[in-house]
Amino acid sequence: MDTNPGAEPSSATSIAEPARPRVFSGVQPSGDLHLGNYLGALRQWALHQHERDNVFCVVDLHALTVPEEIDPATLREQSRKVAALYLACGIDPDENVVFVQSHVREHAELTWLLNCTTPLGWLYRMTQFKAKSEGRDSISTGLLDYPVLQAADILLYDTDVVPVGEDQVQHIELTRDIAQRFNHLFGDVFRLPTAVVPKSGARVMGFDDPEVKMSKSIARERERHAVQLLDDEAHIVKTVMSAVTDSGRETRFEHAGPGVRNLLVILHSLRGEAMSEIEARFEGKGYGDLKKATLEAILDTVTPIRERYHAYASDPATLDAILADGAERARERASKTLARVQSALGVGT
Repeated sequence: MDTNPGAEPSSATSIAEPARPRVFSGVQPSGDLHLGNYLGALRQWALHQHERDNVFCVVDLHALTVPEEIDPATLREQSRKVAALYLACGIDPDENVVFVQSHVREHAELTWLLNCTTPLGWLYRMTQFKAKSEGRDSISTGLLDYPVLQAADILLYDTDVVPVGEDQVQHIELTRDIAQRFNHLFGDVFRLPTAVVPKSGARVMGFDDPEVKMSKSIARERERHAVQLLDDEAHIVKTVMSAVTDSGRETRFEHAGPGVRNLLVILHSLRGEAMSEIEARFEGKGYGDLKKATLEAILDTVTPIRERYHAYASDPATLDAILADGAERARERASKTLARVQSALGVGT
């Protein structure tokens, strides 16, 4: 890690070593969570939650980048919904820090401090900014600055590991660049995080278009695109049984079309059965059999999640208490990092 040779070591700039690897993960409350979110993120979080020191955040500030699309009441409701789904998917709020991003002011304050050391050119080259800004008459500063807020989210907690999809790896690389530049200018302040892409279930495709990754925004527009975690059984049946495949009977993963591969990936991820065994089981059978097996695996997974979610949603006082406790625990950690940054820059008290 680069450091400023002239900087004097002090307690204000020391980074404590965690007993376990520290992980930061977050999801935007900009739409309903779907099967791809579960397999690529939420299930991974739950499976490894006792091995790591986890911070799980509902990143509501990230949902403000397109002001024309903001409905305050809906955003607040969606933030609570996502938090309840974290818990319904098996995240233990006693074992992990679970909170809403805007409840911890240090996220916004660190973003400004990092803005002042982040070159503008780094932000213009980000792939997601280019994609999201294309065709818009007006672009908010927040849309461009989104990656710096994401860097602040991660760096506030001395994060070691950030589980992400392949499309987010560039953002973690930028976070490392921002941290390294700050450390070079002002001393050893930030820990450098590492991106980790889950090997299985990290890229679930749309049922209606298996060439496109399952997306919350697309699901808002196309009814058969995704299975959302809170969908009722009838809707899930229609979505899966109408999934795009092809006219053949090929079930070998390497030879099948994209729609069949998507079903194979989902079934493999949910059941944990070896891909070779799945291929052999459906060899020579019609795709209807594969769809039925995939449907059964999906229902076995999402039905108990939906039931647990409604239990949390029907008890708002308990959910509020969990989020308040999580915000307090997050703020305790974040304030220490912010104090290091302020001390290095010569601001604050």
